[in-house]
Amino acid sequence: MDPKLLELAQKIAVFLSPLLPYLLKVGEKAAEEAGKKLGGEAWDKAKALWDKLGRKDKVKTAAEATIALPDNPAIQQGLETEIARALKEDDALREGIARLWGEAEAAGVTVTASGDRSVAVGGSVSGSVIITGDQNRVARD
Repeated sequence: MDPKLLELAQKIAVFLSPLLPYLLKVGEKAAEEAGKKLGGEAWDKAKALWDKLGRKDKVKTAAEATIALPDNPAIQQGLETEIARALKEDDALREGIARLWGEAEAAGVTVTASGDRSVAVGGSVSGSVIITGDQNRVARD
C-alpha cells in the first residue's frame, strides 16, 4: 500500500481516537457538548472527517473496538488499517479526506500522543524504527 496513504490513515486515526466516543454519538446533545469542550476548534474538523469515514462499516467497527479497548495498540493499528483500506478503495473518499486533513493541518490541528509509551510525530517519519518501553537496548550490526 502507498506509504503516504498509510501515513495519512495513521495521522487521522491518532487524531480521531480520543474523540471517537463522542463522534459515534454525534447528534446526542450531551455528546455534542462534550466533544466541543474536549476537541475545541478541532471538533468541527473531527466531525467532518468522521462524517465521511464513519459511513464505512469496517471503519466504524474498528472505531467501536478502539473505544472498547483504547490502550490496545493492536486495536489502534486495526483502525489505521481500516481507514487506509477505505481510502485505497474509494477515490472520492480519499480525495475528500485528504482535503479535509489538509484543512485541519492548516487550522493548526495537531496529533498528540497520550498514555504510556505513546509516540507522536510532528511531520513525516519513514524508514525509521521507534522503540518504546523500559530499559531497551538497541544494537546496530
